[in-house]
Amino acid sequence: MKTIVVLGAGYAGLRVVRELVDHKANAKIVLINKNSYHYESTQLHEVAIGSKSPNDISLNIRDVIGNQVDFIEDEVVKIDRQNKKVELKSKSTVSYDYLVTCLGFESETFGIKGADEFGLPIIDIDTALVAKKHLEETLARFQSSHDENDLHIAVCGAGFTSIEYIGELLHRLPDFVKRFNLPAEKIKIYCIEAAPKVLPMFDPKLVDYAVNYLKNQGVEFYTETPITEVKKGAVISKDKAFNANTIIWTTGVKGSHVINDSGYTQKRNRVAVQNDLSSSDDPNEFIIGDVSAVPSPDGRFYPTTGQISVAQATLAASNIIAKLNNQKTSPFTYHSLGTVCSLGPTNGVAELSFMGHWKLKGHKVAPLKRIVNDRTVFELAGFKAMMSSK
Repeated sequence: MKTIVVLGAGYAGLRVVRELVDHKANAKIVLINKNSYHYESTQLHEVAIGSKSPNDISLNIRDVIGNQVDFIEDEVVKIDRQNKKVELKSKSTVSYDYLVTCLGFESETFGIKGADEFGLPIIDIDTALVAKKHLEETLARFQSSHDENDLHIAVCGAGFTSIEYIGELLHRLPDFVKRFNLPAEKIKIYCIEAAPKVLPMFDPKLVDYAVNYLKNQGVEFYTETPITEVKKGAVISKDKAFNANTIIWTTGVKGSHVINDSGYTQKRNRVAVQNDLSSSDDPNEFIIGDVSAVPSPDGRFYPTTGQISVAQATLAASNIIAKLNNQKTSPFTYHSLGTVCSLGPTNGVAELSFMGHWKLKGHKVAPLKRIVNDRTVFELAGFKAMMSSK
């Protein structure tokens, strides 16, 4: 019997396993993940603010996959592609006939001095909890320090995570002010972005709505402001300094370092794949999610989103089953259902692409985020898990 090894239990990895099991793939299925749980990465900003606990956004992997899949809780160190083995941190190895690599993302600092040392990324539950602890301790410290920089928060980047973090932060600020007895008028929130536009994936009118909504609550936006250095207590852009003792680093992500360590031809730890999502070097290896670069019809690469990762996972599983049955694989095609960006739990912007093209903003968008999250959990783990996550 052939062995299919799936690396990573994010949106892509769990979906691949679910599809292989549901379609009764005639193979041994092995899932490897460094944690015993899957977490909803689109909700990490809520953990970083303290609106949700890790349990609220996590699923136990063994509960999701059942007993038809072998689960190994270990960290992937390297893929030995020549010998078709995966090397693990525990020093053990796992052999495969088919491999699905979907190891997820890491924070991207772009080589900016001090970003690793002083910036707080939000890329997994551990980093989200570190950011939460730092924010709360820094705000609480103001009562003894009287340092106004303890009340200043610099958010580096203006993409999804940045804006959703800021929206959630604004929602929680009244609680923080009351809890730590803070002078609300002295709290400052900076959003610093090198590009000329906030949320570049959205229609300009929706962007204007989001920016104005946040500005009206005191957020200061600085676009076309490339960060040149991060210091303790300050973000530097050329000759301008943004003084803040909480620095949230959400400028972008790259694929897992395992990709580079395993000798792939890559850019930012993403591998350009064939149109059926297989590696150009090995037709029995599929690379999906944040570590893949998938060509779109216009010649560019698709962005790395949870929605696209799930679609890739569905095809990768289908193509492996086709190979097991000596059939032809199919090319990747994708139609976005839309994008939702929350501005806290009661507001947001959205572009939806089903039954027409919808551009929505305001309070009516808030329930959509919950629907998107519920749907993802349901597709990965079923109705029971969806209800338990509420």
